[in-house]
Amino acid sequence: MFDRVVEDRIPVRFAGDGAGTAPLTWGQKAILQDMRETGWTHNTSGAHRLVEGTAEDVAALLSKVVSRQPALRFRLGTGPDGKPCQVIAASGELSLSVRTMPDDAEPDDVAKYTNDLWFSWLMTPFDLYADWPLRVAVIKHRGQAKYWVLTFNHLVTDGIACLLLMIDLGFDFTVPTSKGAEPPVGLLELGRREQTPQLRQVSERAMRYWEGHLRDIPPLTFGLPTHPEGRLGKRYWHGRFGSPAAYLAMLAIAQRTGTDTSRVLLAIIAAAIGRAMELDSVTARVVLNNRFRPGFAEAIAQLTQNSVLTLDVAGCTVDELVVQTRRALLIAGMHSYYDPDDLTALMARLDDERGYPARISLRINDRRMATRQATEAARAAEVTKESIERLLPETFLSWDGTIDYLHEQAFITVEDQPNTIYLQLIFDMHCFTSEQAEALVHGIEQVAVEAAFDPSVLCLP
Repeated sequence: MFDRVVEDRIPVRFAGDGAGTAPLTWGQKAILQDMRETGWTHNTSGAHRLVEGTAEDVAALLSKVVSRQPALRFRLGTGPDGKPCQVIAASGELSLSVRTMPDDAEPDDVAKYTNDLWFSWLMTPFDLYADWPLRVAVIKHRGQAKYWVLTFNHLVTDGIACLLLMIDLGFDFTVPTSKGAEPPVGLLELGRREQTPQLRQVSERAMRYWEGHLRDIPPLTFGLPTHPEGRLGKRYWHGRFGSPAAYLAMLAIAQRTGTDTSRVLLAIIAAAIGRAMELDSVTARVVLNNRFRPGFAEAIAQLTQNSVLTLDVAGCTVDELVVQTRRALLIAGMHSYYDPDDLTALMARLDDERGYPARISLRINDRRMATRQATEAARAAEVTKESIERLLPETFLSWDGTIDYLHEQAFITVEDQPNTIYLQLIFDMHCFTSEQAEALVHGIEQVAVEAAFDPSVLCLP
């Protein structure tokens, strides 16, 4: 049936202010480095119902929004030094893909085709020098526009920037803003500003912080590979974990400790890692945003970067670890804005001084956006042991398949799902046994449930 889908294209012309060239921003350098290291596109992609309007209406809206948003007129160029730079065009044309489904297709078939398309676009790299940083399609069925699919290039958007653009496109989202905040900084201005002595000093301070965490680390966080057989003969596995019970337990801990769920969640993940892998401390790269900085709150830009922290899990209770995590995340956030070229140079110098190459191979990314506000509001709700226990049968862990390569040994991502702790997981199964990986993941729920109503629970019993 899908071979009878007819594709047409509507040209979308645009023209706007803010054209020019500038060095890459630090956030752009960071995501380019991630693309090189992981081989992943890091695109942001999704499908949405089109409540009203036609494909032509979508084209007209796109023309206005792209004209208004310089970041959507971005492409890579080559600077005088031969290195990549950012180029914002004054005008141009992109193409809106219109996919018409056969009339005899069932609504479920249309939905499946739409979901397949956004996932395909998620996995398809942009040509960074030739493509505009968004792809848009409208899915039509029986004469009506039913869905649209949008994919953004991560070089110009992070999670909040995506939401801001979706709001500009008419979607009903909200984004936390700061009253009296400075006007949002543009990509070109940001790239130029990051070359100034003032911001070079910011990067230098961040490097001093990173050095304190990197100097004495082992070659790899979880040791050298010791299981060459992998899992079922494959090395890199990805899976999903969901626990509504752990979600309620997390709320109970957050209520008692007076902190937000991000801190609690990171603490219970660290405690679970310590238990499963017999570690007294856990050092991780954490993905943080820099939007508290002047002019960043509503900027259409890639403003997330890795920072680093170490949590000592031995000899403390889960409540004490939450307090430690709150402080550690605050300091890590203060040092998450830096020039990635500086970090590359620092790591090379430390490898030379240390006498062996080393890197942190655990990464944790809490990228909840849509559910974060509701989750924080839920901290005021009453949680009981009985309500947690009722939800325990709903816990699941699934191994969904393999990937070709993983730069980390473990990559844990917290995803948007209401009323549950929902994790995307990737493990290097040359370093973990299946039993270790599963104990680690289920340990997140175990730590949370144990500590929900008992402040004396130890991270490492």
